[in-house]
Amino acid sequence: MEFDWIDCHFDLKKIPPREVEEAFEDPFSIRLLPETDSSDGEARYFALGKTLANRYLFSAFWTDGKNYRVIFCRDMTDDESSFYERKNAEWL
Repeated sequence: MEFDWIDCHFDLKKIPPREVEEAFEDPFSIRLLPETDSSDGEARYFALGKTLANRYLFSAFWTDGKNYRVIFCRDMTDDESSFYERKNAEWL
């Protein structure tokens, strides 16, 4: 998995690339395809994942299967982290 950090719309000092990568490598991460198509024809996905330091991150990204371009990343809201925990509890 290769990450491309061009065109990030978030502060890489507040959420370092290593933490974003950890959230993607989380074996319990949840990846979703949004219902609406992008106007430029490229699908953008959402990811919910947890870092090694137990930081919950929400990301919007694009991928071609090998390369990942994280467009936006932020801490999850309480509802999102509850959804993440609830979905993971269902799978165990």
